[in-house]
Amino acid sequence: MDLKIFDRMESEVRGYVRSFPVIFKQARGSVLVDEANNEYIDFFSGAGTLNYGHNNPILKKRLIEYLNTDGLVHGLDMATCAKKHFLETVERVLLKPRNWQYTLQFTGPTGTNAVEAALKLARQVKGRQNVISFTHGFHGVTGGSLAVTANAKFRSAAGVGLANTTFMPFDGYLGTDVNTMAYLERMLDDPSSGLDHPAAVIVETVQGEGGVNVASKRWLKELERLCHQHDMLLIVDDIQVGCGRTGNFFSFEVAGIKPDIITLSKSLSGFGLPMSLVLMKPELDVWKPGAHSGTFRGNNMAFVTAAEALDAYWTDSTFADETARKERLVRDWLENLVHSYPGAGLSVRGRGLIQGLATSGRNDMANQIARQAFRHGLVIETSGANDEVLKILPALTIEDDLLKRGLEVIEQSVAHVLASEGASAHVFKFGGNKR
Repeated sequence: MDLKIFDRMESEVRGYVRSFPVIFKQARGSVLVDEANNEYIDFFSGAGTLNYGHNNPILKKRLIEYLNTDGLVHGLDMATCAKKHFLETVERVLLKPRNWQYTLQFTGPTGTNAVEAALKLARQVKGRQNVISFTHGFHGVTGGSLAVTANAKFRSAAGVGLANTTFMPFDGYLGTDVNTMAYLERMLDDPSSGLDHPAAVIVETVQGEGGVNVASKRWLKELERLCHQHDMLLIVDDIQVGCGRTGNFFSFEVAGIKPDIITLSKSLSGFGLPMSLVLMKPELDVWKPGAHSGTFRGNNMAFVTAAEALDAYWTDSTFADETARKERLVRDWLENLVHSYPGAGLSVRGRGLIQGLATSGRNDMANQIARQAFRHGLVIETSGANDEVLKILPALTIEDDLLKRGLEVIEQSVAHVLASEGASAHVFKFGGNKR
């Protein structure tokens, strides 16, 4: 593969091409094809942007039909047929069945745009500047979003001070025996704790970039209670783990909570088209007309595919049930793998089809496994503060055969890396009993 043009002309900031140093030319479903016609199973899904796979035929057909009618592509925040249909579909498929009322704000096209809008709105509503975020949280790399992002790699690139944020320990951050929500409650209750009264709390129910850290239902319920008790807005960042990634369309539904503000992006369009959205309780909509703008907040192609995705996959529980079945398959496979190497320091965590194989950060193991997997035709990435977690993020629509083949590559890659360290399997079998 000749990557010289990328080395010569593209900024050093590029990242994923370093993990996957080939030139891709095609993609269908859960398979990527490079210029040499080598095929790769995709366990990365555009960092969670392609929940329905590459070039999903249902969504592609609808998009082509729309383009062939000369439907608007760019519309700012003007009223268009595509936006009207999307709004009607959201109301019919997502809001009315849940008996929810939310006002929708279309922001710029990326997830960080939605987070920026949510933070600005919360500060306007409450008239306070401070926001609580959590250890290992990731919410974007623009100014306000970066201030609530914990990772030092991203924060150190800011070039300016990142203020008006207080970080608190996420669920499990201080160990399984420490209730971090009790710690937060004590800080909020004590007028001499030094914690400025926050306008809002922003949280991911599953921290993707942070290492597939999962908040328990109880922890999330307690967080909602504290927000109500202390007059803080609850913002759930569902950009990576929403749109069905954890099973239900919204990741927080299983906890029975109702956020004040929700941010969505990534797989919202369903087709990899840029689109972001803020859902807010109607009484929070204090914006003045035009106070938060953006040239590309009206991606009508994304409205078309997003509406089609909702109708195709979310009018009943069938798709969520399938995701739960695949979660069990993946989880069983990974647990068997962990049990095969009892002394290797491996563990599994996750919800739905975002699962993490944690390696305790030893010897760059997760990155070694990812590199070995790519050599054998699997696209997969790592996450966590020290890239210590292999992040399994396949399309929700992936066929069982491809899913199992990808898991076999992981299994073989783990075996290769551990063998190079002198570790041996304990009753190690490809295709164990639970599969």
